[in-house]
Amino acid sequence: MQVARVIGHAVSTVKHFSLTGWKLLLVQPLHAGGELDGDPLLAIDGVGAGPSDRVMITSDGASARAMVKERKSPVRWAVIGIIDSVPKA
Repeated sequence: MQVARVIGHAVSTVKHFSLTGWKLLLVQPLHAGGELDGDPLLAIDGVGAGPSDRVMITSDGASARAMVKERKSPVRWAVIGIIDSVPKA
């Protein structure tokens, strides 16, 4: 799992059938301190995240494929939680 920020969304009229009906979000992975961590990623949204939400993402393709109920789906990244707050250490 990794923390990311929702920076946008994608609209696609032609896509793999397993992604039909799924919201596709553009998310920017973040380090623990909030700094950018690599390039933005496209992830399916199973929790209703919105613009600028801090979210938890997973690159576990098997879990993402289970979400879309298609074993041969090309999906890899999925939003699995919205972060409300982070406790201070």
